[in-house]
Amino acid sequence: MIEANFCTQINPEAQRALKPKCKISSIGSSFMSGNQQRMKEEVRFSRLKASDRVVHHVQAGTRPPAHNSQMHTLELLRQGLLGQHPEAAQLREVAALDLNCLTEAAAEVRDRRQHASIVTFSPKVFIPLTRVCRDVCGYCTFSLGPKPGQAVYLTIEEVLNIARAGAAAGCSEALFTLGDKPELVYPQAKFELAAMGYATTIDYVAEAARLVLEETGLLPHINAGVMERDDVAKLRRFSVSQGLMLESISERLMEPGGPHFNSPDKNPAARLATIEAAGEEKVPFTSGLLIGIGETREERLDSLFALRELHLKYGHIQELIIQNFRAKKGTRMANAPEPPLEELTWTVAMARLTFGSAMSIQAPPNLTPNVHLEDESSWRALIASGINDWGGVSPVTIDWVNPEAPWPHLETLSAATSESGKSLVPRLPLYPEYIRQAATWVEPSIMKSVLRSSNSLGYARAESWSPGIAMDESTIAYSYQGSVAVENDGTMKVSRPTTGGLRTGSSEITELVQRAQIGEQLAELEITKLLEAVGPDFEYIRSAADALRSRVNGDEVSYVVNRNINYTNVCSYRCQFCAFSKGKTNEELRGKPYRLSLEEIARRSIEAWERGATEVCMQGGIHPEFTGETYLDILNTVRKAAPKIHVHAFSPLEVFQGASTLGISLEEYLKELKKAGLGSLPGTAAEVLDEEVRSVLCPDKINTRQWLEIMETAHSVGLRTTSTIMFGHLDRPYHWARHLLHVRNLQMRTGGFTEFVPLPFVHMEAPVFLKGRARKGPTMRDCIIMHSVARLVLYPHITNIQASWVKMGPGGVKTLLAAGCNDMGGSLMNESITRAAGASYGEELPPHEMERVILASGRRPRQRTTLYGEAPAEQAQRSFGAKPLVPIR
Repeated sequence: MIEANFCTQINPEAQRALKPKCKISSIGSSFMSGNQQRMKEEVRFSRLKASDRVVHHVQAGTRPPAHNSQMHTLELLRQGLLGQHPEAAQLREVAALDLNCLTEAAAEVRDRRQHASIVTFSPKVFIPLTRVCRDVCGYCTFSLGPKPGQAVYLTIEEVLNIARAGAAAGCSEALFTLGDKPELVYPQAKFELAAMGYATTIDYVAEAARLVLEETGLLPHINAGVMERDDVAKLRRFSVSQGLMLESISERLMEPGGPHFNSPDKNPAARLATIEAAGEEKVPFTSGLLIGIGETREERLDSLFALRELHLKYGHIQELIIQNFRAKKGTRMANAPEPPLEELTWTVAMARLTFGSAMSIQAPPNLTPNVHLEDESSWRALIASGINDWGGVSPVTIDWVNPEAPWPHLETLSAATSESGKSLVPRLPLYPEYIRQAATWVEPSIMKSVLRSSNSLGYARAESWSPGIAMDESTIAYSYQGSVAVENDGTMKVSRPTTGGLRTGSSEITELVQRAQIGEQLAELEITKLLEAVGPDFEYIRSAADALRSRVNGDEVSYVVNRNINYTNVCSYRCQFCAFSKGKTNEELRGKPYRLSLEEIARRSIEAWERGATEVCMQGGIHPEFTGETYLDILNTVRKAAPKIHVHAFSPLEVFQGASTLGISLEEYLKELKKAGLGSLPGTAAEVLDEEVRSVLCPDKINTRQWLEIMETAHSVGLRTTSTIMFGHLDRPYHWARHLLHVRNLQMRTGGFTEFVPLPFVHMEAPVFLKGRARKGPTMRDCIIMHSVARLVLYPHITNIQASWVKMGPGGVKTLLAAGCNDMGGSLMNESITRAAGASYGEELPPHEMERVILASGRRPRQRTTLYGEAPAEQAQRSFGAKPLVPIR
């Protein structure tokens, strides 16, 4: 039937559940009216598909028959043909249509947003700084008058105790909610403020937020009521976001007998003025509607349009809350009817159609009608209506505004979300879009805390592990001790089995992976989609990458016995990620500046050969006294000391410096290095091959073009190189995609890369982290997805993907060996660079330990040479019986 064609383009289950016709209802009443009429349609027109009908009228420049114009408009909305923000008249036109039609259209609009497979929530603590308020709303139990012997305000220590408990439980948000300006009405409130040294409640909440941020790292979100612009600006300095519910634009509700009578701060004009002030001050803001308090559907639409007008002007509303009224004992509205689920889903759907795909729309899960019956279908109905967020959920504190409604268990909420085909992911009180534009929306002094709490997608990190931190290698998934933590796939844990929903790769991800598996070249946006995957899509990518590894490399995991020789840590460059390099008199990080003598380089090379090594890997800082001759002297020294050992040496930056100091071309210098005994080059100094990142991370280093030129020139003279990426700092997945494309495209031209080595950023001592400009390294999800996507995207051009035990540790490497990796790199003997950054690993992973990790992963070890040949039997035998290293002084 025609109505089914219009209304069911989501999934077969929705189509089967849909009634056989769409209906029109009144939107003037508070709840759904029974006044409905059957829609008629011409027989010829009814045989067309929904999309064909739209095209028919758009091309003809006509409208459909008048009795079907609402459906025509809804189809335009569904397909995005009316833009992100349709006109109010168009939205009013569809508002009376059957609820199934509206919710399906809204869900389809929602699913055009970035990260559409994700539904978020904010793990928070609720801090009721004061419950005393000058307003007396007819439905509120949060607001209390002063009571003898009881303080009006929480003390700072009480606030910090709540925040500390939240931090221990894995929360990232400190929600400050308070009564509106109690000091203007109650002398006790004014007296308490003065005794603490504050003139206003705003002054006190600003100080409390500052201390919570500094002492616990929780990010403050402040709901301080109606404010002037100066107050909004004051709170901006100590919070990442603020909020004020519009509730309703209806002034009727302030009349005698109405819910907002005698509540001056509920005046719609005053509330809109505060929301506008937040826009003027560039404050990421939360607002929304409270439905079922006597307003009509028309008034709800007017409220949505008013909020949208402010958002279009300032771009500051990051989320809309659609909250349903709950009757509470002891209030004037204790006996008022609560809105049914249909009213909530109607309002959610109209909010989604009004604001488009980009806006985050939430409905509090603890207030959902029927949720007290443990009927999770109500939650699924909200997801099906267009929400993408559950709002704040606390594992520590109650909902002080709705104390009768306990928070749902996160595992239960996660399971219900999963059964709707979505993945539950914790977020920050600041949304990813605003983090990406932090220069506009976030105080510089706060950004340090935001970055420490966030992951590469801009959501909550929710993970204690970082690269370089020791991990128990007996487990694959890292166990976080708080109650809010994500799995390796970036989503909240689901402990019980789910009965449905998307548990394999989505059709889009499946198609991209299948194309990559046959060697088809993916574009930047397609690679980015893979890198941003979470949940079932993540798991599908990981398993597909591992299957491709098995097909290409079999069950072998290779490694090379080598020795790192870092001949100097003196460097004239100031890369912001590097804790290894020192100035000539600089000892503020780790150890004193040093420069190894040629005699010591020779001694270490001989010792490496005697211990079974087939390679020395040599790199160092860019010493201001070094010239191209220095590197040639180092090569000659090693060649004489250990003539059979392979020399894998000199970063592209060192090659660049060497050629520059001698005044010769890169090609000439590389030929000189090769003639002197250089066997291959490490593809380090790449970091992330994108100038947006390099301009901050390593602004004085060689740029992307120069790095690629050096690598291509090396390949042209017969020198093989590795390729690397150092990720997880201030970069994002689209930067990684660009990097992979650079590597792939160069490899297609030259074939000179032997392997690809993702190097997770170790943050602990890195200057860029200590200055508050970087995240705490990549998450486990980031590390896994990087290696898996690299396996897929670089196939068939690069077939060796290496896991860095130095960065990940043996436990992390086991995880990566199941995600597309076939190589564990070198045993090292000595490693200074990662250890200098604060990592727990790096000195040596001898062959017997290397093979133990590989065998424990169910794989077969193979000792190799630098260029992936078989290690000489004599050297392999030596490597298993090697004597301890001579201590380095």
